[in-house]
Amino acid sequence: MKLHHIAAAVAVTAGLFASSAALAQDFKEGTVLVRARAVHLDSANKDSTGLGLSIDNKWLPEVDFSYFFSPNIAAELILTVPQKQHVYSNGAEIGTLKHLPPTLTLQYHFHTDSGIKPYVGAGLNYTRFSSVNLLGGVADIDRNSWGPALQVGVDIPLAKNLYLNVDVKKAYIKTDVSAGGAKVGSFKVDPLLVGVGLGWRF
Repeated sequence: MKLHHIAAAVAVTAGLFASSAALAQDFKEGTVLVRARAVHLDSANKDSTGLGLSIDNKWLPEVDFSYFFSPNIAAELILTVPQKQHVYSNGAEIGTLKHLPPTLTLQYHFHTDSGIKPYVGAGLNYTRFSSVNLLGGVADIDRNSWGPALQVGVDIPLAKNLYLNVDVKKAYIKTDVSAGGAKVGSFKVDPLLVGVGLGWRF
């Protein structure tokens, strides 16, 4: 999915709900916003091993919790459940693994008179790999990855305390790959994560 397509979809959605200004409420200090999203993971699939490594692009569930320190500043914790991935080498499946990628971002929320609330965010992603089974144990990967995460999104009021959310994140996830105990290179997932869902304001 191209970024300009995503931007166009956000703009169209915002236009459709421009009449929701009457539902607008400011996010005050202490506000908690809980969102549930369906997220599409699109992996960059870059590796330096020469093996042509890749994983599936897939949909996954996501839930996040945002706490507002002020009407404009919030921290968001993004969670999901461990995701099983099939791993391929030059298109041929060589095994499976699971990954759990919680992410914490600091966000700036823009105030608009329309009630539509766009935001940008940046933070840290930690990914834990588990249940790794590659080439029957001949190949392995580092279990931990730390990297930055960037975010842009919008909350659109649908009813009192209920919002439509569209969110785009870029997370930087990399792991070292080894075979027979020797490092052979690294694999970058670096996914683009495009999500849509609902948010509840408390």
